[in-house]
Amino acid sequence: MVIRESAEDYLETILVLQNRLGNVRSIDIAQELSYSKPSVSVAMKNLRADNYIKVDENGHIHLTGSGLEIANKIYERHTFLTGWLTSIGVDADIAAEDACRIEHVISGQSFEAIKKYIAER
Repeated sequence: MVIRESAEDYLETILVLQNRLGNVRSIDIAQELSYSKPSVSVAMKNLRADNYIKVDENGHIHLTGSGLEIANKIYERHTFLTGWLTSIGVDADIAAEDACRIEHVISGQSFEAIKKYIAER
């Protein structure tokens, strides 16, 4: 199944916020991403319909197995690429922005090859 870049960003953000806050609500996501509450609400509805998240009776958002799998993949790519770019002299803010773009378009094969190449150096 192909997932949109925006959905990947939301899932990654939910993962990061769960690690930071424990419980995640739509308002937390809106504040983290500087998005409007209605935009986040629509995105959460779509993620719920695609079975990437569940929302409990208290409004707390939880990643499903498939949502967690995607979030972990994107988060790994983001942190790895950001670290690598900063290690070769790219400004930290620019590295994070570039990693955010790259993480969505790089193939699994290319990402694994880069990781292997860097580990062997």
